[in-house]
Amino acid sequence: MPDRPPTGQTLIQSVQRAVHLLRALNHRGGSASAKQLARDADLPLPTAYHLLRTLCHEGLVRKDRHGYALADPGGLAVPQPSAPDSLPTQEWTDQLSLELNAAVYFVVYREGEIRVTAASRNPACPPVTEWADFRLTGHAHAAGQALLSQLSDEERADHLARHPATPLTRHTVAGRTAVERRLASRQRGAPHLEYEEYTLGTVCAAVPITVGSSAATLAISLPSARAAELQPLTRSLQARAESVLLDRTFSVTPWAPRPARPPRTREGAPGVPGAPSSTTERPKDGRQAS
Repeated sequence: MPDRPPTGQTLIQSVQRAVHLLRALNHRGGSASAKQLARDADLPLPTAYHLLRTLCHEGLVRKDRHGYALADPGGLAVPQPSAPDSLPTQEWTDQLSLELNAAVYFVVYREGEIRVTAASRNPACPPVTEWADFRLTGHAHAAGQALLSQLSDEERADHLARHPATPLTRHTVAGRTAVERRLASRQRGAPHLEYEEYTLGTVCAAVPITVGSSAATLAISLPSARAAELQPLTRSLQARAESVLLDRTFSVTPWAPRPARPPRTREGAPGVPGAPSSTTERPKDGRQAS
């Protein structure tokens, strides 16, 4: 996808920012300038331009005389933040497993525990055998590390107090201090890679994702004999996941003729649902800062 925001960002951050721009367009009656949208979404103007070009390329937004408008075919439904397990995760993991030739997992952090919500069903690339409970060994596998990196200091401390970071193999980074130091050294949003820390003979990688207020991650595992493929496959996972998440985040309703635009009100605001007027404060976006 051209004009993709820099890959150093948190994976889902660009998707969240795109949603913020679409909500801002919605609030302004479906049409606004880039400067207005950047201000409404609290984004730097260059970032707004970058994302708007991508949204235009994907057919979700089009250029118009005011700047940008929601795409015409079908009423674009801008969703509210949703929990990760409401998304079609099994479909993601199965498709990504075939594309990457690796076992793929979607894992979330819910109610203080690590939970695998989907693992790919690809006989050619079977998932790792859970010989030690994934919930208790998050410090040792890439998916757990990606989730722990997204928690607050208090949440992470609570998790490690309940589930001590004990060694599983000779490669495991063990001990609470060592684990916290390791997580603190990672750039926020960067992928996590581990080599035989959870189980000998397997290497893993995970890409942190934030959906709404929930921590989640997409992860892959490979036999150690394919360890040289782990980094390039992780880059592919990151790029593919961003595209899939963007596709799945938006829903398009069946096409219907647009109603005629009502005349302007006496106060001068267009009679379009969601448009601000001089007498009514524009709804504020309840999004999280990214």
